[in-house]
Amino acid sequence: MYEFTYARAATLSDALEALAEDDDAILMAGGQTLVPTLKQRLAAPSTILDISRIDALRGISVEGDRVRIGAMTRHVEVAGSGDLRAVLPGLCELAGEIGDPHVRHRGTIGGSIANNDPAADYPGACLALGATISTDRRDLPAEEFFTGLFETALEPGEIVTAVTFPVPERMAYAKFPNPASRYALVGVCVALTADGPRVAVTGSGQEGVFRWTDAEQALARFEPGAIDGLEIDPDLLSSDIHAGADYRAGLIVVMARRAVAAALSR
Repeated sequence: MYEFTYARAATLSDALEALAEDDDAILMAGGQTLVPTLKQRLAAPSTILDISRIDALRGISVEGDRVRIGAMTRHVEVAGSGDLRAVLPGLCELAGEIGDPHVRHRGTIGGSIANNDPAADYPGACLALGATISTDRRDLPAEEFFTGLFETALEPGEIVTAVTFPVPERMAYAKFPNPASRYALVGVCVALTADGPRVAVTGSGQEGVFRWTDAEQALARFEPGAIDGLEIDPDLLSSDIHAGADYRAGLIVVMARRAVAAALSR
C-alpha cells in the first residue's frame, strides 16, 4: 500500500466537509473492494474516509409498497431482516448469496452500487425492481445511476445515502457464481412489477448490468417456459478466463428460467 491518512466520519455532514476539503480523499464503506485495490497499489488516495459508522446511513424500513435501505446497511443485515423478508424475500436471498460470511458482515449495499462492479449482485436487483438511489444531493432512477463498467452518475464529493425499492408482485434472483469469489459469472434478476415484467442481467454485459428486454416481452406469460427459445447476442457479452461470451449467453437463459421459477414458488 501507499501511505495515506485514515479518518472516520461521525456524521454525513462531517463526511461531506472532509470531501470538500480534500479532492484526493476516497470513501470507504465496507472496504471489500477498496482494501484489495489498495493492497495491489492500484489506488493512492491522500485520505481514506471511513463512513461505515454513520448511523443515519443505516437501517431498513418498510413503508407501504416501498422499502428503504440505508447505504451503510450491511449485506448480512439485508439477508436477515424479518421486515424485509415479509415483503421482498428475493432481495434477502440475493444478499445472503453475496461473497462469503466475511464479505457479508463487512460489505454494504451503498458501497456495492457505488462501485458498480460488473459482476456484483445488487445492481441487477436495482435495475429489475426500478429502484431509486438517493444521494446527499438528489434521487436517481437506477437506469440513470449505472452508466458503465465501474461507472455511475455520481459526481465528485457525492455520497449515496439510501436505496428505495418498490415492492413487486414477485421477484427472484438466480446466479451462477464463481466458485472462489462468489461473484456472478451470470446473474439474472426477474421481477413482476406493476408495470409488467422486468429482467436485469449482471456478470456478463460488456457495459455492466443491463435489462434484457426480449425476455421482458416474452414474460407477458410469466412462466419459465416463456424463456425457451430466446437467445442473446454473445457480441454484447464479456469473455474472460472464467467464461466465454457464448457460454455466458447460454447461462443467461438458464438463470432467467430459474429466477422465474423461484419467483413463482413464493
